[in-house]
Formats: sequence, structure tokens, C-alpha cells
Amino acid sequence: MGCFIAIAVIASIIALVFVFKIFLKLTTGWDRSPTCLVGKTAIVTGANSGIGFYTAQDFAKRGAKVILACRNQKRAEEARSKIVEATGNPNVIVKILDQGSLASVRAFAKEINETEEKIDILVNNAGLGGIEHQISADGLSLIMQTNYFGPFLLTHLLIDLLKKSAPSRIVNVASDAAHFANLNINDLNGIPDAYFSKSVDYSNTKLCNILFTNELARRLKGSGVETYSIHPGAVETNFFDNFPPNAKRVFKVVAAVFYKTTEEGAQTSIYASVSKDVVGKSGTYFADCKRGWMPRAAKDQELSRKLWEKSVEFVKLTEEERQLL
Repeated sequence: MGCFIAIAVIASIIALVFVFKIFLKLTTGWDRSPTCLVGKTAIVTGANSGIGFYTAQDFAKRGAKVILACRNQKRAEEARSKIVEATGNPNVIVKILDQGSLASVRAFAKEINETEEKIDILVNNAGLGGIEHQISADGLSLIMQTNYFGPFLLTHLLIDLLKKSAPSRIVNVASDAAHFANLNINDLNGIPDAYFSKSVDYSNTKLCNILFTNELARRLKGSGVETYSIHPGAVETNFFDNFPPNAKRVFKVVAAVFYKTTEEGAQTSIYASVSKDVVGKSGTYFADCKRGWMPRAAKDQELSRKLWEKSVEFVKLTEEERQLL
């Protein structure tokens, strides 16, 4: 009797998982935009894997010149080869960018400004998660610098090219994790005072991404440059690589069952980058290729203004650079 009960329980679990997978597939938003990107230039940070890879591959399929802005040269070159093979577009370029280093961000931006005539799409995708609180060589929280300060500085330094290329777009990959943020605007480098400090640390960076996007939209109004933040969904990527071995194994199993594939997770980034439906909606937060549920804190204009001012100091913008936005 016990054996039959066990079999029934297992069968029920399998059925529930199957139903959930079907539900996930049916509710996942897919970009169906026919937009051609021939003659356009796109930059995707963290494009060697995960949703960044599929975002870059989609742009290449559409005919764009795609710049893979990555930290690891070998992995980036491997990603480039796969994208070229899959799309037949040889105009895919690797350039080194480590957002955990302000010097690297500046060097990358300098090279782009000197060698590129235009930037039509900038996707700030690269990010860290699941790490212990660390301080970078620049004296900043490493996760905050990689996920937020780096993109903040990069966007500033490339804004002239984006303006010259208008209409152009900036897409910042955020997360619904921002709903669980506990941001101390006066201590952006500090360890969150919370039991799940690593999760809150990550959530804080994603709230900053959305606040940055909203303030950026206000400052760029009328420039022809529009900016959006997006939630890719819970995605089966290498996000868990920084977790302890046992936790990593558990999360890998959970992700395989309940999370989106990386290609599915890339759809909202692609949608915000190419769809005509988003034109005129600068500052919008998207999820599953439609307007998402923006965290209440992200709507606070005073908070976004204060974050901007503090970020300017943290990344050490010069007076000339401050005037760009």
C-alpha cells in the first residue's frame, strides 16, 4: 500500500511540474518585432553567455554590427564564433570591458568613442549575483560597481554617440528582485543590514538600475535617446556559479525545472531594444515583453535624483563629463 502511495505522490509531483512548465511556456513573452538592424550598431555588455549572448545573437540576425563587451577574452571569442556561425553575420566584434573596474570602463568607452561613428543600441546587461560583499580596487562595493556604478559610468561616457545616433535606445537589465531592496542611499557601499544580506545586496543594485533608468529618461527627454529597464524573469543562467557548491547544485535543479531558458530570458531585452511598440515610453519598466510592475521605491523621483548625485561622486565624473547629461 505504501508503495502505491509513494508512486502516486511522485506521479502527482511530475504532473504538477509538467503543468507548471506548460504554464511558463504559455506566459513567457516573446519579441515578434520584424525590425531590421542593417546599418545599426549595438553594444551588449556581458554578451559571452546567458541572456546577453542571445540578445547579441538576435541583433546579429537582424543585420546589426554587434559589439560584445566582455570581461573574458577567450569566452567572448568563443561566443563571437557561435554567433557568426548561427547568423552568417561576420560583423560581430569583441572588446574587453570589466565593469568592476572604473579604469576598464573608461578605456572601453574611449576606444568606442574613437573608433565608432554611432551607437544605436546600448544594452547594459552584465552583472554579478550570489557573492559575498567585497570591495573593489576602486574602493566600491564590487556587486554595486559591476551591476550599477559601471553601467552608470559607461552610459555617461557614451551618451554623445547615442545622441548623435538618435533615435537610439539604452536598455538596463534590472530585476523584480528590486521589490526586495533595502537601499540605504547614504551608504551605497555598505553591507545590507538583513539576514539574507547577499540577496538584498543584489536587490539593491537592481533597484538602482531602475532608479537610474527613470532619472536618465527625465534628463534625456527631447534628445531622441530613450531608455528602458527590464525584468528578464527567473532565468537558467550561470548566475549561480558564485554560490557555494551544495547551494549551487540545488539551485541548478530548481532552475532546470522552474526557470526560463536563457533564450526566453533574453526576449524582453530584445523587445525593449528593437520593438516599435516602446517608442515614446522612455522610463518604462518591462517584463515578458509588456509593461511590468515597477517597485514603489523606483517611482520616487527624489530618491532617483539623490542616487544620481551620489553616483556622480562615486564614479568620479569630471566637470566636463557631468555636463553630458
